[in-house]
Amino acid sequence: MNRLHIEVARRRTFAIISHPDAGKTTLTEKLLLFGGAIREAGSVKGRKTDKHAASDWMEIEKQRGISVTSSVLEFTYHGYHVNILDTPGHQDFSEDTYRTLAAADSAVMLIDCAKGVEAQTIKLFEVCAKRRIPIFTFINKMDRQGKDPFDLLEEIESVLGMRSYPMNWPIGMGSEFCGIYNRHRFRLERFERQKDTQRLNVNGPDDPQIREEVGDLLTDRLSEEIALLDIAGEPYDIERIENGELTPVFFGSAITNFGVEAFLEDFLELAPPPSPRKSDQGLIEPIQTAFSGFVFKIQANMNPAHRDRVAFLRVCSGKFERGMSVRNVRTGKTLKLAQPQQFMAQDRSIVEEAYAGDIIGLFDPGQFRVGDTLCEKGSYQLERLPKFPPEHFAKITNKNAMRYKQYQKGLEQLVEEGAIQKYRTFLSRTGRNHHRRCRRTTIPSV
Repeated sequence: MNRLHIEVARRRTFAIISHPDAGKTTLTEKLLLFGGAIREAGSVKGRKTDKHAASDWMEIEKQRGISVTSSVLEFTYHGYHVNILDTPGHQDFSEDTYRTLAAADSAVMLIDCAKGVEAQTIKLFEVCAKRRIPIFTFINKMDRQGKDPFDLLEEIESVLGMRSYPMNWPIGMGSEFCGIYNRHRFRLERFERQKDTQRLNVNGPDDPQIREEVGDLLTDRLSEEIALLDIAGEPYDIERIENGELTPVFFGSAITNFGVEAFLEDFLELAPPPSPRKSDQGLIEPIQTAFSGFVFKIQANMNPAHRDRVAFLRVCSGKFERGMSVRNVRTGKTLKLAQPQQFMAQDRSIVEEAYAGDIIGLFDPGQFRVGDTLCEKGSYQLERLPKFPPEHFAKITNKNAMRYKQYQKGLEQLVEEGAIQKYRTFLSRTGRNHHRRCRRTTIPSV
């Protein structure tokens, strides 16, 4: 295998999706912690210590304790090159999440054990299901009282229509929670607050070591539940996992670090490397030598002091090198990419090379649009990003006629970033022209 094949094979690019407050950003922080990208995990609402989550870099995110915009974070772990797309959970920012999912090869679906499958989780799951990407489920907050694990699995099947296979199984819950049993590795992972996780290799759920650690009552219950899963549960099928038909389920508690490292190890082994991408000229393989990629997000003012504007590009094939010339298929222009950047949320560093699966940032003076295809050779258009109907509508007018140009420029920038969709009435001058071209009216709102 040449270096291109090796580098592509070790890439893992995934998005984390969930309903608000399920613990998504906390899980992201702990993955970064175990990956060595940060030395100390911040808190989503770390106002007292002023230690905030690394992925929440905007001031409003720090103040309100929520994710407002998607963050790109990367690290290496056990030979894998990991790219995490931490997405907003709140529906007000769902359009950003929908576009970002197009850049992911798999998704981690986070579920609160007390609340189960919630409304926003359903919407994001449907977007992933349409693309048939593998979905891995992490059921969080097992150190708190919640729904019965079997009820949670039934909810995943009945609400989402997806079968599940538990990779591990909780021993107790809430105040009784004392660990998880790893079904594949035959391992007991002991949970004790304020202590590091203890891992014990066992011969099965009836192993005397488990009985000694957690007691007779919980051991007997574990044996019965594992036997039920083995008999009546779904069989392990890697092909169905890769096709997005079966979701591996992991239990843990992100806030206490428990179960996160075990999840990361299994996830990186099971998650797919970069997959082929559709184009108007057929499939584009990630291992082909010619570079190609598409812009899935544009973010302005990442550095307010410079009023900069960054286009986020997902590399789809080949090797990217700093300073290379590429063709923007939409405009037909040849561009030289002189200052590509890689990210740790707001922090960035100049990157010399990148491979299929990586996310890089390009300085954008206004020449990129969301959905643009860049390619080194040829002139093909990668599959267009999905466009979703607006969930909120507002009618806006310019109250200051002297600032009409600024008003229009601001609107256009928001449209280019994909933050809004603009509609005009046919009564305005531009609207009448638009009406003559399309022979139909549009919704009179923005």
